Amino acid sequence: MRRFLTPGWLGLHALAIALCASFLGFGWWQYDRAQGGNDRSWAYTFEWPIFAIFVIVMWVKMIRDERDGVEPQAPRVIEEPAEAAVTREIIRRQEEEDPALAAYNRYLARLNSESHRRD
Repeated sequence: MRRFLTPGWLGLHALAIALCASFLGFGWWQYDRAQGGNDRSWAYTFEWPIFAIFVIVMWVKMIRDERDGVEPQAPRVIEEPAEAAVTREIIRRQEEEDPALAAYNRYLARLNSESHRRD
């Protein structure tokens, strides 16, 4: 339990409390405006408390993850296709001849590699 009293966690606790109080205050302010005849404020009257609930849910999730020792997932290593080395060599040669063309080809190669990752 002491780990939740470190400066970083105290800052998160303070931030969560401040956000919840602000969001509930904004909801109350919109409720007052809606009572005054502003029909659009009715939607905001319910929206701001939902934001406050979201903050509480995420705050509880962060505390549970820390307590249970859940580590964030490491990013996946994406293997480079075999033709990437050939493409880099072609772009390097073109860069010596025409830098603008080489930059455009790098852009196209990046787009091509991103389209293959989604498959």
